[in-house]
Amino acid sequence: MRQIILDTETTGLEPAKGHRVIEIGLVEIVQRRRTGKHFHKYLNPDRESDPGALQKHGLTTAFLADKPRFAEVVEEFLEFVDGAELVIHNAAFDIGFINHELKQLGREPLSVRCPQVVDTLMVARELHPGKRNTLDALCERYGIDNSKRTFHGALLDAELLGDVYLAMTRGQETLMMEDPGHSSGPTRVSIQRPVKPLRVQYASLDELDGHMQQLEKIEQVSKGQCLWKKALPTS
Repeated sequence: MRQIILDTETTGLEPAKGHRVIEIGLVEIVQRRRTGKHFHKYLNPDRESDPGALQKHGLTTAFLADKPRFAEVVEEFLEFVDGAELVIHNAAFDIGFINHELKQLGREPLSVRCPQVVDTLMVARELHPGKRNTLDALCERYGIDNSKRTFHGALLDAELLGDVYLAMTRGQETLMMEDPGHSSGPTRVSIQRPVKPLRVQYASLDELDGHMQQLEKIEQVSKGQCLWKKALPTS
C-alpha cells in the first residue's frame, strides 16, 4: 500500500475568507516504510498571514514573495499524490484548503485522485479518549523526538506525523507476502501475536490482616455501616 503523509501551512483558518496555502509537505510511505521520497514547496499566497498563523509558522510575506504560486506546482503535487491513501492530522482542515486552491484553478477536488483518507486525529481520539491529541502531545506519548519543531513546518510536521501514525497503528500492521499459488498479486496475511496469560498476584497473610484491621476501624467510625465488611464471606 502506498500512503502519503500530508501537511500544509496556511495564512489563516478559513479558505472561504480568502486564506491560502503557503506550504505543502508530503512524505511517501510504502508498505509501512518511509521510502525517502518527499514533496515540499513554499508558496506565494499574494496576501499576508493573520498574526496568529504567522506566530505559528513564521513564514513572512517577504520570505514568500519570490516563491511559486500554487498554480505553478499543482501538476507536480497531483502527480505525487495520485492514487495514494492520504494520512492527515485533522484532515478536514488541510483537504478543505487544498480543494479551495484546486477550485480556484478549475480543477477537480482531491478526492478524485485520492479517494482514501486516514485522519490521524480521529484515530488518536479513539485510542486516547479524553486526552490531548495534538501532534506535539502524540510525539511525547509515543517517544518521538520533536525538539526541532520550534515552528510549525509542513515537511517537518509530515515527517513527525508519519512516525506517529506508524507508532499508533503498530498493532494493526499486516504482512504482504507473495502467494506462489496465485499470480494475480500479493496476499495479505495478518500477523498473529501470542497472548500471554495474566499473572494473578494474591495478597499475603500480613496484607490481609492489615486489610481487616482497616475495615474494623471503618466499622467503628461508621457505627456498623462498613459495606466492605458486610460483603465479606461469613464462612
